[in-house]
Amino acid sequence: MLLWAGVIFAVSSIPSLNSGLGTWDYVLRKCAHMTEYGILAVLLVRAIGSYAWAFALAVAYAGTDEFHQTFVRGRHGSPVDVGIDAVGALIGLTLWRSKLRAWSTAR
Repeated sequence: MLLWAGVIFAVSSIPSLNSGLGTWDYVLRKCAHMTEYGILAVLLVRAIGSYAWAFALAVAYAGTDEFHQTFVRGRHGSPVDVGIDAVGALIGLTLWRSKLRAWSTAR
């Protein structure tokens, strides 16, 4: 979990991630946001056992990550990105819970 948080921090430290793909660049970056935080939320719930706390901590980390980006040249922090990260965390936790239920009923 801490390693993954470090990966998110490292990627957020890169000055510009624009691939030059126009609209696709925007869509791909937002999907990456959701994926990063979906994974973080699942790692958090596995570590602490609480879905509510895992979600809260993932969103809090998203807020600190966006704040961090305000100090990186070529980047900016965005409350919208925190919302996108929160959606990703929620999707990740929902998929994880569904997978656990499927495993428990298959036994």
